[in-house]
Amino acid sequence: MAITFNNRVAIVTGAANGIGKETALALAREKVAVSLWDMAEEAGKAAAAEIEKSGGKAMFIKVNVANQAEVESAVQATLEKFGRVDILINNAGIVRDAQLIKVKDGVVTGKMSEAEFDAVIAVNLKGVFNCTQAVAPQMIKQNYGRLINASSVVGLYGNFGQTNYVATKSGVIGMTKVWARELGRKGITVNAVAPGFIATDMVKSMPEKVIASMVEHTPAGRMGEPKDIANAYLFLASDDASFINGHTLSVDGGMVVGT
Repeated sequence: MAITFNNRVAIVTGAANGIGKETALALAREKVAVSLWDMAEEAGKAAAAEIEKSGGKAMFIKVNVANQAEVESAVQATLEKFGRVDILINNAGIVRDAQLIKVKDGVVTGKMSEAEFDAVIAVNLKGVFNCTQAVAPQMIKQNYGRLINASSVVGLYGNFGQTNYVATKSGVIGMTKVWARELGRKGITVNAVAPGFIATDMVKSMPEKVIASMVEHTPAGRMGEPKDIANAYLFLASDDASFINGHTLSVDGGMVVGT
């Protein structure tokens, strides 16, 4: 069965590289007009140009999703160019990993800083709130919308050294459930995707033994690829996913089963 979109318009945050870029390209192949948001201006413009070169419709906007004014301005710019917003994929995210506290011989030797905690909360949690709140009025007006939020397998099960990141990814699941209840009767579905370990540039830069351990704990026998997450986003963003609401879809190769 081919998935259907009917000439929709999408916003993808964190769209310059990795999963976000793969998602934007996949949507464009389905004739969806895409507004690509990211802080990486050069890479974001290149991704938008790649879509347009292939005959698709795209625009790039440099947006800090943690800044409410920038988000609202970017939504307005998207509406001015494409006339509507049907899909929002809240994909942008950052990491600032550190242990809550490190103690050796009774002495504190390290800890997660307030700045590290606040930075991740601002982008990964507040950013999702900002973007969703900004597009919701337009989707309510249309009586149609698809909201997809990036969580993570660690948001479901925790992970060493990621207090801030896990807090945001767990929080995203909670917000997804709330918004599914609040917006469901207005023609809007709200779902989350919880990726496992995906072969992005950030993950590929990890030590080989860490990557090997990830693969060992994944029953599928490999790391995920950005397209694996993009495909999940794509289905949940389609017209065909109209009765899926408030769900968190794990895309992790069975990693949790293998732990």
